[in-house]
Amino acid sequence: MNELNFQRFGISKDILKSLSKLDYEKPSKVQKKVIPIALKNKDIIVKSKTGSGKTAAFAIPICENITIEENKPQALILTPTRELCVQVKEDVKNIGRFKKIRAVAVFGKQPFRIQSRELKQRVHVVVGTPGRTLDHIERGNLEVDEIKYLIIDEADEMLNMGFIEQVESVINNLPKNRVTMLFSATISEEIEKLCNKYMINPITIEVNPEKITEEKIEHIYYEVPEEKKSRFLNKVVITENPDSCIIFCRTKKNVDEVFNYLKSKKYPCNKLHGGMMQNDRLEVMQEFKRGKFIYLVATDVAARGIDVENITHVINYDIPLERESYVHRTGRTGRAGKKGKAISFVTPYEYNFWDEIEEYIGFKIPKGEEIKEQYVQDSLEDFNKKIKSSLKPKKIKCDELNKDITKIYINAGKKKKIRPGDIVGGITSIPGIVAENIGIIDIQDNFSYIDILDGKGKIVLDGLKKSTIKGKKVRAEKADK
Repeated sequence: MNELNFQRFGISKDILKSLSKLDYEKPSKVQKKVIPIALKNKDIIVKSKTGSGKTAAFAIPICENITIEENKPQALILTPTRELCVQVKEDVKNIGRFKKIRAVAVFGKQPFRIQSRELKQRVHVVVGTPGRTLDHIERGNLEVDEIKYLIIDEADEMLNMGFIEQVESVINNLPKNRVTMLFSATISEEIEKLCNKYMINPITIEVNPEKITEEKIEHIYYEVPEEKKSRFLNKVVITENPDSCIIFCRTKKNVDEVFNYLKSKKYPCNKLHGGMMQNDRLEVMQEFKRGKFIYLVATDVAARGIDVENITHVINYDIPLERESYVHRTGRTGRAGKKGKAISFVTPYEYNFWDEIEEYIGFKIPKGEEIKEQYVQDSLEDFNKKIKSSLKPKKIKCDELNKDITKIYINAGKKKKIRPGDIVGGITSIPGIVAENIGIIDIQDNFSYIDILDGKGKIVLDGLKKSTIKGKKVRAEKADK
């Protein structure tokens, strides 16, 4: 038996079933320290680096303590970026899947009407960026009088992005009698003030990484004049031949230029920056997680809290001007016990920034030797073989969880006065189906979506051809998503 496993926290079987299917084997350091205290509804300040498993550290106790019958939101999670907002929502949804916890994400650059419609359903957990969350509260779309848990995730990034005022405005709308948890890679004076102002006798938990994962990540830099960066990048990717790589640039313009350069060479790549439409950004991240291309060229929007497994290389095409960003960028590789490599291009005029980064991380990064042309030529065959071969699709955490879940669509909703009880009654009248086989029910005006669990989707789809819901025949089919 593991030294400590999730059963020993006293978590319910529905949450344990999800954790098992999500391949959570044993708690990480931060989970061991946070979960027992969070389950007791204590205010907590957690200082822990990105990639330490902190999302599950708050999502597990929240899902455990949620009252499933309550219609109004009980937990609010604030995140600094839209990508992180969507990812945290997915993590909460997956962990709470068998308990039937419904989570929604609210963020900018997505229509209000879509989000306000979701907020009108029974919702247990809302994950939002500060500005859009505040908008929904002020418009009356998001009811907060039953909020029992507030989680402020990536607090240092909220501060850097200028969101603290909005965060405070959100907090001032919430019930005073609540549990507050704050997670941050660094705890500045401003964050301490925020904690002192809004938290009650918080317990501080600090999970220190072993320096900056020197053992798991090999760090190296090259001095490269600005005008020679793209050609040098080509040398690096050929000789390193990564399986999965993020190339970080400082600006959207540089991202576009590097992406176009790699694309012109027919390398499997895509890009991610704040100027793109939100749906396009989410699609790119999903494709990258699935291993549909090797090279993701991105601004720092991809560096904070985005969980992509098995990234072998991070390349800082432009070094970050904020030293903390170096940690967040390079933390994308060397995760879950795997090895990684972080390569930085430093121009002759950037050594003052580079010195600050080295001082911050606590060790000197070695300078790489010149990459000889002969070495590039010798590496070409293997490189070309990899980029021309069919990329192997990657499995992601939720695949096993979703394998036995079928989302079905029925052409009946609120306008036909359909309620969750009617759907449960109709489906459980099908032989071989019990209420436990029915997951989250989402009733919209003219149609509804129902999650069917335990591999019973086909039985329900076949059964609904003969059964009725509220005495009426319905059309049922497998939903697209």
